[in-house]
Amino acid sequence: MRLKSAIFAAALVRQAFAQGAMAAIARKGAEEAGAVFVKVARLDRTADLYGPAPQSLFDEGGSAAERRFETRMLGAPEFEVDEAIGREARFDPDLWVVEIEDRHGRHFLDPEPSPLEPK
Repeated sequence: MRLKSAIFAAALVRQAFAQGAMAAIARKGAEEAGAVFVKVARLDRTADLYGPAPQSLFDEGGSAAERRFETRMLGAPEFEVDEAIGREARFDPDLWVVEIEDRHGRHFLDPEPSPLEPK
């Protein structure tokens, strides 16, 4: 059974606070199964965006109950990240957005490898 979106988002906020970052649920979506996006504001007018990973990126042995994330944007101007979230929300009005403010860009997720990530 997959963890409800509301519980996952709340746990991510608590984890960020526990590690010294500020976080909030910026948008609430479907309680049970809304997609969760994570915006990391770096406090220098840039931000990163993480979203649900496509099913094709899941490992053969991975559990369908796990939430997997992929990097959507890195070090982008914050307004571009906000625009991308707005486009996603028009497509899927049930999505959740967790916003984390952290100068170091910590996201507290385990995103899937992405060509955007520095090696």
